[in-house]
Amino acid sequence: MKSKRQEALLEIIRRERIDTQEELTNALREAGFSVTQATVSRDIKELRLIKTLGEDGRYHYAAVRSASSEEVSTKLQTLFRDAVRTVDHACNMVVVKCLSGTAGAVCAAVDSMELPSVVGTLAGDDTVMIVARTEPDALRLSRTLKDLTLD
Repeated sequence: MKSKRQEALLEIIRRERIDTQEELTNALREAGFSVTQATVSRDIKELRLIKTLGEDGRYHYAAVRSASSEEVSTKLQTLFRDAVRTVDHACNMVVVKCLSGTAGAVCAAVDSMELPSVVGTLAGDDTVMIVARTEPDALRLSRTLKDLTLD
């Protein structure tokens, strides 16, 4: 059931512009799947969906296709430059303030880096909290993420 639901989810975002988890939940329900927002949120994370900037200036869900590491690096820099407002740290935590609605994509990007110094991440609407293993790890991560926001 999960794999069929995730296949349907990918098909939906290929053929429709989906801006929010609520829209995606409704589309899956219309396709005959009994889902909750939490289920959709887990599917988004497992499928590594990102929010990408459309021509109209709004973000919508998209699947990440295989890409070279250089291409991924460029996309990460673009995402951070476009979506991240500030990066700061305190003790072993890093807080990333983003434009409204983009924290999920930024959080997924950090997760995709698979950094051994990161214990976990949590995204809200416009804020990402990253827990690092140590305070020096948080400082290094904060500097790295700040560098991604520069032109």
